[in-house]
Amino acid sequence: MNRALLPKHVAAVVKVQNDPLKALEIFNSSKNEQGFKHTLFTYKSMLQKLGFHGKFNEMENLLSEMRSNLDNTLLEGVYVEAMRFYGRKGKIQEAVDTFERMDLFNCDPSVYSYNAIMNILVEFGYFNQAHKVYMRMKDKKVESDVYTYTIRIKSFCRTGRPYAALRLLRNMPVLGCFSNAVAYCTVVTGFYEFGDNDRARELFDEMLECCLCPDVTTFNKLVHALCKKGFVLESERLFDKVLKRGVCPNLFTFNIFIQGLCKEGSLDRAVRLLGCVSREGLRPDVVTYNTVICGLCRKSRVVEAEECLHKMVNGGFEPNDFTYNSIIDGYCKKGMVVDANRILKDAVFKGFKPDEFTYCSLVNGFCQDGDPDQAMAVFKDGLGKGLRPSIIVYNTLIKGLCQQGLILPALQLMNEMAEKGCKPDIWTYNLIINGLCKMGCLSDANHLIGDAITKGCIPDIFTYNTLVDGYCRQLKLDSAIELVNRMWSQGMTPDVITYNTLLNGLCKTAKSEEVMEIFKAMTEKGCAPNIITYNTIIESLCNSKKVNEAVDLLGEMKSKGLTPDVVSFGTLITGFCKVGDLDGAYGLFRGMEKQYDVSHTTATYNIIISAFSEQLNMKMALRLFSEMKKNGCDPDNYTYRVLIDGFCKTGNVNQGYKFLLENIEKGFIPSLTTFGRVLNCLCVEHKVQEAVGIIHLMVQKDIVPDTVNTIFEADKKVVAAPKIVVEHLLKKGHITYHAYEFLYDGVRDKKILKKKHPNWNSLRRCLVLLVDTYSGELHELLNKKSLLSASVGLLPIVQNPEFFFFRDIQPNLHHLDVKMIMLLHTCKQNVMCIDLMPKHATSLRLLRRF
Repeated sequence: MNRALLPKHVAAVVKVQNDPLKALEIFNSSKNEQGFKHTLFTYKSMLQKLGFHGKFNEMENLLSEMRSNLDNTLLEGVYVEAMRFYGRKGKIQEAVDTFERMDLFNCDPSVYSYNAIMNILVEFGYFNQAHKVYMRMKDKKVESDVYTYTIRIKSFCRTGRPYAALRLLRNMPVLGCFSNAVAYCTVVTGFYEFGDNDRARELFDEMLECCLCPDVTTFNKLVHALCKKGFVLESERLFDKVLKRGVCPNLFTFNIFIQGLCKEGSLDRAVRLLGCVSREGLRPDVVTYNTVICGLCRKSRVVEAEECLHKMVNGGFEPNDFTYNSIIDGYCKKGMVVDANRILKDAVFKGFKPDEFTYCSLVNGFCQDGDPDQAMAVFKDGLGKGLRPSIIVYNTLIKGLCQQGLILPALQLMNEMAEKGCKPDIWTYNLIINGLCKMGCLSDANHLIGDAITKGCIPDIFTYNTLVDGYCRQLKLDSAIELVNRMWSQGMTPDVITYNTLLNGLCKTAKSEEVMEIFKAMTEKGCAPNIITYNTIIESLCNSKKVNEAVDLLGEMKSKGLTPDVVSFGTLITGFCKVGDLDGAYGLFRGMEKQYDVSHTTATYNIIISAFSEQLNMKMALRLFSEMKKNGCDPDNYTYRVLIDGFCKTGNVNQGYKFLLENIEKGFIPSLTTFGRVLNCLCVEHKVQEAVGIIHLMVQKDIVPDTVNTIFEADKKVVAAPKIVVEHLLKKGHITYHAYEFLYDGVRDKKILKKKHPNWNSLRRCLVLLVDTYSGELHELLNKKSLLSASVGLLPIVQNPEFFFFRDIQPNLHHLDVKMIMLLHTCKQNVMCIDLMPKHATSLRLLRRF
């Protein structure tokens, strides 16, 4: 004999069935069983299944059937369930309609129903409507309970009235309800969101002193609200307090903390907390791992994210679409598209189906990697595998093509969109218009705007701003101003970006009067300037040498609630330096922190150090250099360059040499000009050993011409590289020929032979050879001593009976060297210094004979 079908059997089958429509089919078929009749229990089970899966049409049909077959006075719980399901899906009007129908079908709502609908309204920000429901509840003489007042407290807190919420909390005992931990935590959350953290802490401590310790669910809501605000450390302090009172965290607690740590960038702590989950006797879930993986990928720590993926798989968890997409997108944004492809292949092998987000990431990655052909291939591959083309995918590819300057393929792709049933939007047009403007094709951009209007895409502010920027880039300022005026006439209000772009263009063309006119018009038309606007105006005034007027703008900025930044002061200090007012520049530099509370940066220190270095006030420059390091502003390559230049100009080659070495030790690569300046100074002071050391250091740091890299044998490279570097410096004009001679001999001879002062005997031996070679000119020289200086082009610096000095002589012909030496021989004078820079081969050969 068959057993009778009971309501509990139907409810059990409905509960375990994953497909809601299949469950409904089983539910309806059970009516055909002899003697079976659905009860409130079975109806409620079926309604919960349909509501949970969002099958609201079927749920409404079921409600109608319930009203026909059951006593409506018993259906309040069913209506409340329906309202909550609508609320979870954001269907507020449907939830309100369900509540309103209760009276219509003879089901009087109790405080339970009123609380449900008020809570839904408050959660979605319908505070006025929730208040009306509360007043209606009072009119109906329905008694409020602790949940009613807690919902009211939440409404006060959500509308920024935590003190009103606190008054209600204090009055709850008078109103016949004792406050609970939920009400307290709601007010605490309100004070934290309001920004009164001290009051929030006091109230939390008061709650614990009243022996009202929140359960883990209530506490999780508080922690979640705090972590969303970025108060992770504050959440930890509260957690320590409830932990001592026996509240045990659950997995959701850890997930909230991990999410908060990832949001604030404390990824190392988040990873450590992930390891703590297992030690607390809990098992991480997919959400836990996904939160850490997503956080790591956003900070470009994709390799660590992949390691976390492996731990996740080894822990028995199956990665979902979000997991794979996060890592693929992370690799693509980091430019590691090969690794992204590797992850994708592995994921597809494990059953992952690439979606719109996956293809967008890959397309964007290949475009950023400079491979638009591969991006297009990925896009076509997606279409071939059933990817439904969407506006997002198309726009991603079009953006990538435009960034690579491939405007024509982007236009072709936009035309294909309509054929694929995907209509271009204004963002599509904006991407191509932006690409055209950057390429200088303004007429084509204007034509495309007309095409967009024809096809129903109305240009937005970004469209016009792009075109204004295009005109400013080409310095067509009249066209840019005309376009801004046209925006007003067409009902499009220019924003601060529009005006900033226009002002910047005018500033570049040094039209300071027009800059001020546009600035005045901007403020008159109600467009509030921002810090970028004022910085542009300051730059324009400084370029026009109106530095004092620019300084006056600092006060105007402050009166409008804007704080001058480093750019403002950097521009002003530079302006003072350009007009030669170094005292004014230094005074403003000192006033940055004292008067305006703007911290110095490396950039501001560089400006003032450069100014003092140019004035050869190296004592002050050195003092500022020491100060910037103490204040935590690390010197950069520019800092060292200006200091080295200053020391070399003042003849303090030792300091210049010291700073050059320090610059290299810091990991910076000085310019060849800087190297050359120090080398020249060292060679003038005959510090060949230090100069040659710099050449070898350049080779060691691979600061060499490309020619060196063509030498594959290590031994040959070691020998040849220094010589090539020296010749390269001479060829590029970074060192003098005098320095070249010293350096060339120095790198050839490890002992660095010091042949700097040839004696008179060696000169005589050389002169004998010269006389033999150039005897034809000797007679003329001896007979025309008076014309010697003019004909030879010599410039004696000092001439006395004992010594004859020559410096920086650059004869144009080889025989001038001979004439000079003939003069020395004829006069029979000693030689103190000969500093020659001959250009011709003969001159070089003669000089080397010494």
